[in-house]
Amino acid sequence: MSSYRVEADDELPYGVRVRCEGVAFMEVFGNHRFEGRGLGCQRGGRLVFDRLDFTLASGGVLILKGPNGSGKSSLLRTMATLVRPARGDLIWDGAPVADDPQAHAGMLHYVGHADAAKPAMTAEELLTFWSGMRGANGISVAAALERFGIGHRADFPARYLSSGQKRRLALARLLVSEAPLWILDEPTVGLDVDGVAALEEAIAGHRSRGGMIVAATHIRFEAGESVSELDLSEFAPSAVDLAEAYSALGAVMAS
Repeated sequence: MSSYRVEADDELPYGVRVRCEGVAFMEVFGNHRFEGRGLGCQRGGRLVFDRLDFTLASGGVLILKGPNGSGKSSLLRTMATLVRPARGDLIWDGAPVADDPQAHAGMLHYVGHADAAKPAMTAEELLTFWSGMRGANGISVAAALERFGIGHRADFPARYLSSGQKRRLALARLLVSEAPLWILDEPTVGLDVDGVAALEEAIAGHRSRGGMIVAATHIRFEAGESVSELDLSEFAPSAVDLAEAYSALGAVMAS
């Protein structure tokens, strides 16, 4: 990962000044490019979308749109290397992700529908574990909990947290470890107004440092060259695509 470590008020190589308040340092990401070329996805043996292309550059946002069942979550999981595409390629900085999926996984944070909070562990313990596992190169655990408004619940076991507090805890993981790409699947589910505001602030800070966002979300972003939408209904497979996919699946099952 290309990044710069800067002290508060240091001048960055490309002329951007960053002020760090209460943080020893922060990572500023270099220029990256994330692409999908001719992507197809199968779920339960059914072709969900096909021939899908996208491009995302540093500081950009890609919002996924489409009706239920159009493949938004499947595409996000594919981008996060949790599932393999049935067709096509993911490209990071010109290199196929398939060449080193583990390295790509280290470049991203994925927040899905599950909050992944072990009931017996406290909020602080869970976030400390995550921070250590991912390099602890972000803000402190205490600061991340405060940013998402659950600092007063730091010593509470996860079983006693509300669904909204568990979602805040899951999102706090984004802050304790730096990664240029955030992949977010309906991140505002369960959040109240303050929780949504905290997430919007975190996203704005991430983008200001060159971070990228791919999300299925109802958060509103100001229109601009760095914000784009991808309607997955436009990539629904044709009858020919479906016939080819079922034929290929049948051949695999018969072999």
